[in-house]
Amino acid sequence: MARNGTGPQAARAAAFCERFGLSVPILLAPMAGVAAPALSAAVANAGGMGAVGALMMAPEAITDWARAVRSQSNGAFQMNVWIPDPPPVRDAAREAAMADFLGGIGPRPKIPDGPFLPDFDAQCRAMLDAGPAAISSIMGVFPDWVVAEAKARGIAWFATATTLAEAREAVAAGADAIVAQGMEAGGHRGAFDGAAAESQLTGGLALIPRLADALDVPVIATGGIADARGIAAALTLGASAVQIGTGFLRCPEAGIHRAWADAIGAVEAEGTMLTRLFTGRLGRSVANAAARAAHPAPAPYPVQRALYAPVRAAAEMANDPGAMQMWAGQSAPLARVEPAGALATRLWDEARALLP
Repeated sequence: MARNGTGPQAARAAAFCERFGLSVPILLAPMAGVAAPALSAAVANAGGMGAVGALMMAPEAITDWARAVRSQSNGAFQMNVWIPDPPPVRDAAREAAMADFLGGIGPRPKIPDGPFLPDFDAQCRAMLDAGPAAISSIMGVFPDWVVAEAKARGIAWFATATTLAEAREAVAAGADAIVAQGMEAGGHRGAFDGAAAESQLTGGLALIPRLADALDVPVIATGGIADARGIAAALTLGASAVQIGTGFLRCPEAGIHRAWADAIGAVEAEGTMLTRLFTGRLGRSVANAAARAAHPAPAPYPVQRALYAPVRAAAEMANDPGAMQMWAGQSAPLARVEPAGALATRLWDEARALLP
């Protein structure tokens, strides 16, 4: 895999690929709202692993997504859900203040009643029945019954962690690999305790080797990786594979809003920021006018997500990037407009040339 195939980095990557049926140690990040089956199929057909973020998908949609990918590829994919937060504590005055603020940048939202999310247990059953190569989690660990059923079916569990303590908790619960999410990553922070997310901002250069040294399961590096140098660096730091999100968002198969894709192409690393405005959970996005604006304290997730939803929808209809929700990691300047399969193949070819 490397020039001489003998380096430890190449050996780890080869072992990971053999275990999970891959030829390229590149995983598509499971991004909610970027569910296009064509993107996952392209990555899988290149020898990597496709993915879907099933956060807002009903069980039937999860089944349909898996069927659509398999109609285009025989390759591997993972299916991801968030571990539910405790029920949100409602605050009518806080929500009204936020609704008033949002009315200044888009349609004033109604105060939502819920339910806010699909049934978690039903989503898990649908994922297990779909038979992916892996199910993956973020914001916590799967319940025991999900872990037991996955193992009985030969489905791996990839658990996202932002700290060593979280990673150890996931391994103790049965995780087969840990996705080490550096603070550079786009989208939501994977902190198990949502309120602690701002205090758990460890970068990949520190997190990857710490987890690789401390754990007995493979580490999948994610956050700030979008080119061959990042892949080679992550493998050198001890990762067995990488997971890329922002780097694939400008690919035509991603199918995201044109304004979002254009913003990724124009933004610098320092032009992204962490915010709770869009959902109530901390996430990294393009620092547009909405994200930068001084605003009242957001409602807790998922109430805030429901409050922002009509504003986001109106902004997309109006092609207004100033109010859109545009997740992006600090690797955004490295993202390229290129077919996803060709991108995955090129990145791994170039990364191999950098390995010892």
